[in-house]
Amino acid sequence: MKLLDRITVYHLDEEKQIELYKGDLTAIPQDKAVDVLVISAYPNRYEPDPNSLVKCLLEKNVNVKEIAKDKAVDLRQNFSCWLSKEISGQNFKKILCFEPLTRGNPSELVGEIFQSLMPFVFVPPGIKSIAMPLVTSGNQGFAPESILEPLIDAAANWLTMGMPVERISIVEIDENKSNELLRIFKEIKHKYDQKNSKKQNRIFKYDLFISYSHKNDKEITEIVNMLLKLKPDIKVFLDKKDLDTGSGWQQELYDALDNCRRVIAFLSAPYIDSKVCKEEFNIAVFRHREEEEIEPVLVPIYLYSAELPTYMKLIQFSDCREASIEKLADVCKEIVDSLTK
Repeated sequence: MKLLDRITVYHLDEEKQIELYKGDLTAIPQDKAVDVLVISAYPNRYEPDPNSLVKCLLEKNVNVKEIAKDKAVDLRQNFSCWLSKEISGQNFKKILCFEPLTRGNPSELVGEIFQSLMPFVFVPPGIKSIAMPLVTSGNQGFAPESILEPLIDAAANWLTMGMPVERISIVEIDENKSNELLRIFKEIKHKYDQKNSKKQNRIFKYDLFISYSHKNDKEITEIVNMLLKLKPDIKVFLDKKDLDTGSGWQQELYDALDNCRRVIAFLSAPYIDSKVCKEEFNIAVFRHREEEEIEPVLVPIYLYSAELPTYMKLIQFSDCREASIEKLADVCKEIVDSLTK
């Protein structure tokens, strides 16, 4: 594989790379070996179509159809992906197969790709390096140039926030396509300077960001009333409208979350099913990891029984299933008390 260009971004003092290569993604050399190879497929369809990455992998004795029969982790229902067991004899350890049930525009798909990575990057052994084609730009029909910019924007922002991945390699095999992608890559590159400033003496616009599924609206209204009764001047960001999921990186959502001292996440089955809720949780996780020593940011509350992904259980949550009024009242008091410390 030939390195065409790279973008360097920083999280604190840690250098991270987004690379563009021309070459064969199924023949990654040893010095560019990665933890995970990301591929995309239609749901439950792993046929080696002509010119597909699945076919190229089969030619290297990596049979995705057979691997899919014995997945290590299957999160297709909530995260549109599954992870393979370790693969021997290759310069990638595992395959992450991205296969959403519905396909939105390119930017929305990019957002889903990073959501699909989130359950694995925090859980040991973690993921430090990733290689991928321009997913969904092959047999699935999207123009490569329409995927590249939202992919780089999402990658740069997540890495800068603290996603514990050190290197993301994007690989294109076609000569003409790679030349065009390089031109676009260079145009995007200038947006990312190498400055990083640590936030100190923060002044927040809101005390609390309430992250919840609108299907739990009735319960959340009652909880907010509890908080206001305990502290009438509490400033709560409560989004009553559906945020736009049509972008790989939601700046409006990030700005709202970044302006709140605490993020209170009310976990339930509808919450896990919601793309926007998962995005809110993911952004809050990174703020929490960076600022926890100063004061915790993310406060997960288990509102209703649901099958939580492992990474959502890494931060201690308050168990208030099934919307227990008594337990919720206790948690509301704890939240209000924490704001006075």
